[in-house]
Amino acid sequence: MTGAASAGAVIEFRDVHKSFHGVEVLRGIDLSIVEGETFTILGGSGSGKSVCLKHMVGLMRPRRGSVRVLGEELTELNEQQLVPVRTAVSMIFQSAALFDSLNVYENVAYALREHTKWPEEQVGARVAECLEAVGLAGVEALMPEELSGGMRKRVGVARGIAMEPRVILYDEPTTGLDPANQSRVGELIRTLQTRLHVTSVVVTHELELCFDVSDRVGLLKDGRIVAEGSADAMRNSTHTDVRAFLDGARDHDQEGGYAT
Repeated sequence: MTGAASAGAVIEFRDVHKSFHGVEVLRGIDLSIVEGETFTILGGSGSGKSVCLKHMVGLMRPRRGSVRVLGEELTELNEQQLVPVRTAVSMIFQSAALFDSLNVYENVAYALREHTKWPEEQVGARVAECLEAVGLAGVEALMPEELSGGMRKRVGVARGIAMEPRVILYDEPTTGLDPANQSRVGELIRTLQTRLHVTSVVVTHELELCFDVSDRVGLLKDGRIVAEGSADAMRNSTHTDVRAFLDGARDHDQEGGYAT
């Protein structure tokens, strides 16, 4: 289904369905994310959180339904028409997805060289600015293999903000990080929203990150958003699915460790 977006909506899903090999992952997602907010999609592994994100930048297309982003109906756009959307909507992948053969400077400069005709001096200044914004000034010459997990994540964010996006999508941004680096990433998400005035969408199963950065939260279960509200409202919700997820996630966090 298509139609005009809700007032103020930057991203809007209406009755979005997606299947893989006959298995329905999204079963009628309805979602509206407004400009300037940080919206977090909570859900367990395999619930379809990352699938939702990939629809927001046209990396996946729904079997049925409407996906509107920045006023564009993505289901009607071809790959060439999606380029402006993908420039304005930056996706930060779970693995950081750095090019291992390129140093930090080349990784952050990549999109600038692809999509602008800037002279190298201007590219260099922008790279330095983005690295400073994520707390990594002066690491341009390092190779990805020389970076810690937390540094790789932050370089991925620096690359993601190089083109001054209007929307940043974060796919499990703290997975595998120790608590100190998880805290740094959460602080970075909040700082970038304030400094860049971006709309942020975070997918995670980690409660501390969710309630640290979110304006609003939606719980994805059985292919649908089953509950939605402010971070405080969701934290204190008596909704059966919300309480079950929060209690289960806390038990898991107490049992598990962290990768360095």
